[in-house]
Amino acid sequence: MYHYYWNDWYPVWGWILWFGIVFLFFSSIGNWGYSYRAHQKYDMQPRKEAIDILNERYAKGELNLEEYNQIKSDITKK
Repeated sequence: MYHYYWNDWYPVWGWILWFGIVFLFFSSIGNWGYSYRAHQKYDMQPRKEAIDILNERYAKGELNLEEYNQIKSDITKK
C-alpha cells in the first residue's frame, strides 16, 4: 500500500523540486545583474565639473589670473 502512495505523490515532489531549482537559477541571475550594475555605478571615477578642471589648470600654471577669472565668470553665468 505504501508503495503506491509514494508513486502517486512522486510527481508532485518532482515538480516542487524543479520549481525550486528554476527559482534559484533565476534569482541568482537577478542578483548577479543587480550587483554587477551596482559595482559599475560606484567603481566609476567621479565626474569632474568645469570649475574643478579650471582650478586644476590654474594650479598647474596653464592659465594666468586674467584668463582664469574670465573663464570662471563665463562658467558661473547662468
